[in-house]
Amino acid sequence: MQKLSLAFKNFNNKIQQMNQTGSRQLMLSADEARNLHADIYILLANLAEMQPASETATASEISMDGGGFK
Repeated sequence: MQKLSLAFKNFNNKIQQMNQTGSRQLMLSADEARNLHADIYILLANLAEMQPASETATASEISMDGGGFK
């Protein structure tokens, strides 16, 4: 299991501090927001790669005859 990135750790620390002080707002600098966004994107991409590939089309066999033509 990989360790959390610095951006995740900083975000977690800010949330803990917000909860302890009873604050209703959380402020991130532009760099903090960009780093967190990048790490979340990487995490989601890794999760998507772990999902089994679904088949987009399934093979079906259809057989028809001419019926009772005379």
